[in-house]
Amino acid sequence: MKALRFGRHAAIAVIAAGALALTACGSDNATGTTPAGNQASSGPKVTGTLTGIGASSTGAAMDAWKAGFASANQGATVQYSPDGSGAGRKAIIDGSAQFAGSDAYLKDEELESSKAICGPDGAINIPVYISPIAVAFNIPNVTELKLDATTVAKIFRGQITNWNDPAIAALNEGVSLPDLKVTPVNRSDDSGTTTNFTDYLASAAPEVWTDKSSGVWPASLQGENAKGTSGVVKTVTDTPGAVTYADDSAVGGKLGTASIKVGEEFVKISADAAAKAVEAGKPVDGRSATDVSIKLDRKTTAAGAYPVVLVSYHVVCSAYDKQETVDLVKAFENYVVSDVGQQAAADSAKSAPLSSSLAEKAQKAIDSIKVKS
Repeated sequence: MKALRFGRHAAIAVIAAGALALTACGSDNATGTTPAGNQASSGPKVTGTLTGIGASSTGAAMDAWKAGFASANQGATVQYSPDGSGAGRKAIIDGSAQFAGSDAYLKDEELESSKAICGPDGAINIPVYISPIAVAFNIPNVTELKLDATTVAKIFRGQITNWNDPAIAALNEGVSLPDLKVTPVNRSDDSGTTTNFTDYLASAAPEVWTDKSSGVWPASLQGENAKGTSGVVKTVTDTPGAVTYADDSAVGGKLGTASIKVGEEFVKISADAAAKAVEAGKPVDGRSATDVSIKLDRKTTAAGAYPVVLVSYHVVCSAYDKQETVDLVKAFENYVVSDVGQQAAADSAKSAPLSSSLAEKAQKAIDSIKVKS
């Protein structure tokens, strides 16, 4: 395999890891929990170092996966640097990581570029984590708000500048809204969370959010910015009147959160509501049979669905230079998509476990990874 180029990515936690084998059982459901029979079992031991770079939103889940994997096995090392989804996708494409964590699947041009390192079939996207994105705010004495897509878009475009704006008040009868400046806070890095959030705004409020979905925040918009999920949450926590978008696991009750209008109801943020939104998704056109990229329906009116949701992927090569690398990648990814791994993520990060059918597709993708011929 091509020598890995770590550079600044070397400052990451090291956990002993090993191989696990498992089976995913199918059903017709798109999301939900995997059946109890899908459990990890002992398999051939693997050795070596597995290096990943990518999304910071899955930090709590990744810590749980590494710890659970380590407690079950000895003899391997897993490293992960949470530098953002864009950095992760770049790393898998240029060969400086063996897997990427990304809150957005590879774009067509990225998929084409990945063939230089990953072989003629390129990289594949494997869903590992489903979580709602919170619209999180710091308003003294206010912990909950009701917002629709248009109002959220106006807040982040700077068209609503005070929290007692009539548009917010009309949606929140009986809530005492202060005369307080709105300070939007966005991610400064190339972020899959930003991709998902702007995809929601562009789809659900196109008359206001005229920019295309992107992992890079529009440069024309005013506001504060910070790096990573932890960066934006800390900035909002320290700034009365501030508001951001972040994986719900990182908000952790420290900030107020908004219920989002879907159809004629306002849906509170939760893992179950995020899972219902993913049920409305469809496979991305033009991908291989082993790629599990999902196109989300941001305008769904399904009851109880929370459409501001991200599906985070582990992006892996379809082929590696060495059998040892193939075995190591398969061992870790098998654990991540198992019932045990998914429950560990749900317990630590409030994520929604993969459904049995989605876990089965993920397992088939993992099984297809091979040594370059």
